[in-house]
Parts: sequence; C-alpha cells; structure tokens
Amino acid sequence: MCSNYVPVTRSDRLLTFFGVERSFDQVPADVWPTGMAPFIRLAEPGSTSKFAIDDGLFGLLPHFAVEVSAGRRTYNARSETVATLPSFRESWKKGWRCIIPADAFYEPNWESGKAERWIIQQPMQLPMGIAGIYRKWRHPDGREVFTFAMITVSADGHPVMTRFHKPGDEKRMVVILDPADYGTWLSCPVDEAPRFFRQWAGPLEALPKPLPPRAPRSSSVRTTKPRAPDPGPDRLS
Repeated sequence: MCSNYVPVTRSDRLLTFFGVERSFDQVPADVWPTGMAPFIRLAEPGSTSKFAIDDGLFGLLPHFAVEVSAGRRTYNARSETVATLPSFRESWKKGWRCIIPADAFYEPNWESGKAERWIIQQPMQLPMGIAGIYRKWRHPDGREVFTFAMITVSADGHPVMTRFHKPGDEKRMVVILDPADYGTWLSCPVDEAPRFFRQWAGPLEALPKPLPPRAPRSSSVRTTKPRAPDPGPDRLS
C-alpha cells in the first residue's frame, strides 16, 4: 500500500508526459496522507482542453467525513472493494476517476529483518500515471477541496513489488497506467474500468531511500511518533 510518494509538480513534465498545463512550478517534495498534490481528471463539458489538473488532498474524503485527518485511512482504495466500500463507492459509481502523476513512490522493505524505506521508480526516472478516484469534500467551514485516493491491486508474483511489506502481510501495489490508456481510463464507462486493474508489466527500479535524519530535539521536549501534518484551513483555500 502506498502512503508516501513524490508527485510530479514541474509544469514542463506535466505538459510533456501528461498533456496538461499547470500555471506554476513547485519543487517536488514527498507527499504523505492529507498532503496536497496535483491530480488529473476529465475537463468539464465545454472546456477547450480534454484533461484538467487540480490540487487535492491525498486521502479521499467521503461526504460523511467530518475532519481532514480521516484521509489517513482512505489514501488507498482496493480494486476488489472500491465499488462497494462506503468511502469510495460514490466516486466509483459516478466515474470520478483520475490520474495521479508520480515521479516515484515508497514502500517498506523487510529483507534485512526490519523495515527499510525503499524508493520505486521507472528507469530514467520517467514519471508514472497512477490510477485513482477523486471527489470534492466540503470542509466544516463551508469551503470545498478536492481529495483523491490511489487504487491498488494484488502484488503476488510481481518481480519487484513482492519484495515489499512485512512478512506475512498481503502484497499490494498501485495501479500504474500505460500512457496510451490515460484517456480511456478517465472516460470509459464504469463497467469497463475494472479492465485496468492489473499489475504493471513494465520495468521498475527499486533501491534503498531512508528518510533523512531528523533534527535533534531538546531533551526537555517530549518526542512523538512522526506523522503527516494536517493541511489546516490555509491549505484548503
């Protein structure tokens, strides 16, 4: 399950590899659940462009969610249950599918006997289009924000992705789309979309990428387990 990834945020890469125009650049930075990142969806009817790019929170928030932190439990949608789980089924039924542009993603490798953070990417650092679902969520203060989740499938038998996750845990991987399928994934009827629920057959590279060391804290400050920060009201405008 992918809980941490590197989004594509440079406008030139978004235009070259995904055919979407973004009016500003950002330095790529790791995104965790409830973090903000770009995603691609079908443009509104009447638009001069086929695709639209928006920023959204990583972690799909259904209409009944009451706080942003709920996205820490809904950043991955299993292909087997995306059509039935309450958090995801409306997005699936209404065809609110998206592409999440990613330069790389991270998974835990336990081959040494303990969890080590590894980075997974395409050769030559080509970006990936990860299949997802999205929806708008209304913040309690009345503002609306896009939210999204990545779709995952079984990774059993995959030459790279079976190396990850804790021994005995289920092996999962995100759905990486062939660029030739981007338009079809976004626009096909709902009953045809599950044909994209398959393992990526292209090459992937994986190598250790530990988190950078944290700055030392004063001994008088109680330490806590690190967690992805909530975006806060200023991130929801």
